Amino acid sequence: MYEPIRTKSVHTMADDASYPHRTREEELDIQLAGHLAALLALTDELRALSPSAALDDAAERLALQVARLRGGALPPRSAVAAAVHEPHISALHQRAHALAGRALVVAASRADTAAAILAAERMDAHADASRLVGAS
Repeated sequence: MYEPIRTKSVHTMADDASYPHRTREEELDIQLAGHLAALLALTDELRALSPSAALDDAAERLALQVARLRGGALPPRSAVAAAVHEPHISALHQRAHALAGRALVVAASRADTAAAILAAERMDAHADASRLVGAS
């Protein structure tokens, strides 16, 4: 009824020793570092638009987590100067909330407690900030 498979499976082809392999943990580290770096960029932009000690602390903690995941390499920091208007700040908080949620999912799947706690804290902070900015 079915024709036999005549070619090698992609799974056996991928076992070739010349092909670079990463473990699941390495892939999750890369993904988590990417989410946290993107969240750091948004945090830096928010800091430029509405400076606060809480955002400064969050940016520092995010930078340390990204550096830890990237083997000590500090992430590039953004020095954004943009026009200040409320809808822009609200949209930034919403994007940051979504990124923190993605980081939380990846951190939980790799059992990284420090990154998961930080991501959850950032989700709460951006949800609160988004409500405050939207209410004014």
